[in-house]
Amino acid sequence: MNPTGNPVSPLEQALHAARALVLADLIAREVAEADVVSLVEESVTQRRWWVEQWPEGLAYLAGLVAQDVQDALLDRYGRWPLCPVCGSGDPHALDVEPELGPDPHWVCHKAGVKVAAVGALGTAAGGAPSS
Repeated sequence: MNPTGNPVSPLEQALHAARALVLADLIAREVAEADVVSLVEESVTQRRWWVEQWPEGLAYLAGLVAQDVQDALLDRYGRWPLCPVCGSGDPHALDVEPELGPDPHWVCHKAGVKVAAVGALGTAAGGAPSS
């Protein structure tokens, strides 16, 4: 229920969950500055409109918000999140998989492993083989 006593819609629940997951990853990688959090809010606003147009996309919000923030950070600051698995070679960013699907994960394509679910970068040390 929201403060007015009305039930929270599935759209609002999914948007809040996506926001929380991406913020958890930003905090885990110590980049949750105010301007970066604003990028999350911009994505959530845009994705609200997107899912209103395509309700079937509700389950994809977390991965899409993560990708939006990753793209915005690349434009402004550089690659994020950097891969914690590969200890040598050029630093590289993780990718979100599936690109459009439920249960998104951060994946290192170089090592071929799932590093963490979106929202769980704080617990990522290694990775499981990606499938």
